[in-house]
Amino acid sequence: MLNSSQIEQLINDYLDPSTDMTLADSQSKVVVTLAEETLNVRVTLGYPAKSMMTALQDTLIDLLKKETGLTDVTVEIDWKITKHKVQQGVNAIKGVKNIIAVASGKGGVGKSTTSVNLALALAAEGATVGILDADIYGPSQPRMLGTSQRPESVDGKRIEPIESYGLQAMSMGFLIEEEEPMVWRGPMVTQALEQMLNDTNWAALDYLVIDLPPGTGDIQLTLAQKVPVSGAVIVTTPQDISLLDARKALKMFEKVNVPVMGIIENMSTHICSQCQHEEHIFGSGGGEKMAKQYNVDLLGNLPLDIKIREDADQGHPTVVASPDSAIAESYRSIARRVAARLAKQGKDYSSAFPNIVIKND
Repeated sequence: MLNSSQIEQLINDYLDPSTDMTLADSQSKVVVTLAEETLNVRVTLGYPAKSMMTALQDTLIDLLKKETGLTDVTVEIDWKITKHKVQQGVNAIKGVKNIIAVASGKGGVGKSTTSVNLALALAAEGATVGILDADIYGPSQPRMLGTSQRPESVDGKRIEPIESYGLQAMSMGFLIEEEEPMVWRGPMVTQALEQMLNDTNWAALDYLVIDLPPGTGDIQLTLAQKVPVSGAVIVTTPQDISLLDARKALKMFEKVNVPVMGIIENMSTHICSQCQHEEHIFGSGGGEKMAKQYNVDLLGNLPLDIKIREDADQGHPTVVASPDSAIAESYRSIARRVAARLAKQGKDYSSAFPNIVIKND
């Protein structure tokens, strides 16, 4: 019969198919209590997994019964999301544990739609999530979140985020009329980004998803130098012209020491709603090829589907509009993979140490 240490190792070595990582790699914590013929195991995941919790629990119980020969086996599963390392010398943002930057390098690849559905999927999996629309010139998150509400300030110093579908959101689109153009130069844009980040009263967020504008310009540079980013996600479509710019975005994060969690291939395939014929309109395999080239993970493939566009345009993103659909499950799968890879990063212990101040009397 296996002892407690062997049982713990068995669970740590289990490859979670919903993340493609072992529980040990994703920094899950395992506590084993073995008393005579009774085995109780508690697994604390490093990532939210609400939709997969029961399936994982049943799988681990079956595995343990088979390997130990015991019949009285219970497994309890929960999760704890911690704060992870960011760029050295960058100050934390009040109320935010982890920031996930979503970038593309190129416009028109569905990055904003992916960002809002990723944020909603993380929330659906059990995390407290916010989204920041960093596209000052062309904010789209207010339309996708179905609200034009104006933010308020309780103390006259910090503004309250807009609540929508359980997300805390902030966007320049909440502060101006939808059709009003932002005729600003670079310094004003970067200042606006910093103010929205630091002066928003974020409330105990596990993750803040930042929807970046296309390119590698002022906003991206400010993000890399002044914003504590825990990890980045690159969105691309399969065709070469999109991959070319996606590579630039990936290389930018590498240069500023922001870990890239992986690549999402959007508009990967199209299935005709009439005849169900599947066609790779933008080519195939581009995201996988890029992932192998740069030794990062392909987090998932999303279809070119009219419902994704219609849901976003109507202010009801697919994850909340059709939570039981295959598309929504694809977003939740990607969310779990992103969160698990983020959990693998080193923890941020800066808040555990006191600040030492030397005064001359």
